[in-house]
Amino acid sequence: MQVSFSLRKDKTDKNGLIPIRALITFKGVRIRRVIKNTKTTLKHWNNKNQRIKAPLKSEPYNYHIEYNKILDEFDDKVKKIFRYILLNNITPTKEFILDKLEKEEEINLYHDFFISFKEFIDKSKNTKAERTIKSYVTTINFIKDFTNETSFEVRFDTIDYNFYEKFQDYAFEKRETKNNYFGKLITIIKTFMTWSFERNYHENLDYKKFKVKEDSIEVIYLTMVELLQLYNFKFENQRLERVKDFYCFGCFTGLRFSDIKQLKPSNIFENEVKLNIQKTKTIDHKIPLNKYSKEILEKYKETIYEPLPTISSQKFNKYIKECCKIVGINTSTNITRYIGTKRIDKTVPKYELITSHTARKTFVTNSLILGMKEMVVRNITGHKKEESFKKYVQIAEDFKRQEMDNTWDKI
Repeated sequence: MQVSFSLRKDKTDKNGLIPIRALITFKGVRIRRVIKNTKTTLKHWNNKNQRIKAPLKSEPYNYHIEYNKILDEFDDKVKKIFRYILLNNITPTKEFILDKLEKEEEINLYHDFFISFKEFIDKSKNTKAERTIKSYVTTINFIKDFTNETSFEVRFDTIDYNFYEKFQDYAFEKRETKNNYFGKLITIIKTFMTWSFERNYHENLDYKKFKVKEDSIEVIYLTMVELLQLYNFKFENQRLERVKDFYCFGCFTGLRFSDIKQLKPSNIFENEVKLNIQKTKTIDHKIPLNKYSKEILEKYKETIYEPLPTISSQKFNKYIKECCKIVGINTSTNITRYIGTKRIDKTVPKYELITSHTARKTFVTNSLILGMKEMVVRNITGHKKEESFKKYVQIAEDFKRQEMDNTWDKI
């Protein structure tokens, strides 16, 4: 890559001032660009060093200091653009270089998108829950797959609406990604872009225009009858028995899987559990114990599993489905999902939909149905967002309406 300056003599004005033109050459490509706001006379132009000479004492000032500074800055910017191209493995094009020259933003030489994303993940490990870190890793792998499949060059400066549309097309058409999962990917990308912007890794704010679409989906939970049916079932297989107890403890307390997993005997008191909540960073959060949760804790007291046996989330989700299938929680359940505008309807036995996340939903829904006040339930579970809690309230209201229809309205 070479940058040189010369006078465009065919554009000499009536005062003998000639515009200065830059010539950028690389791999047989030539880019000519007139340097704005710089002119000089043929007499004052130094061909050897391609800069403007100082005038003689008898001559008027010719702004050689100011104009040479503009030429130096242009030269420096072109060199930075090419260093940026090399550092980010970009194939240089005339259009790319002209676009970078037009923009007044500083050329960032040191921050690669993917290297910075790895740094973002590493620095989040001490402040984010394990599940959140996994979602970050999944997102960066998804973006890498996108670049490999589409050849789209993902850099800080290319995260714009064009990226959003191409990424969306890839997610829906190639990966058949459901809308809500695509929304999570975009949310994480926006979180990372904000994190990196705050560290001066880039100056691109186009990502703020990205919209996160979220479809309303069914709340999968165990009814009180199904929960007690599972709780009272005695599995001969001890592995399944322990998984059942772990799951039911979540159903009776509203604790997340990650929080139950970190429980220690020191967190357990006579009538409550006291712990620091990972996701919301709540300190000394208190969860009251009912007779069912107390019975489960008592079962493992003074054993190697105290306070509760633990298992990886992946195996847990497999085993709890097995538990529910054996117990007979197999009501046909309809689920609807969207991939873009494409609707997908599916009917499956309920046990296939039971995961660690449904325990907390089971607690909230049944607590409201049984008459516990909304404020109390939210205080126990630590739900911060009004929108995410409304769906449980609606289910409880629908259940009460149904019970009314099946009792008083039949008289």
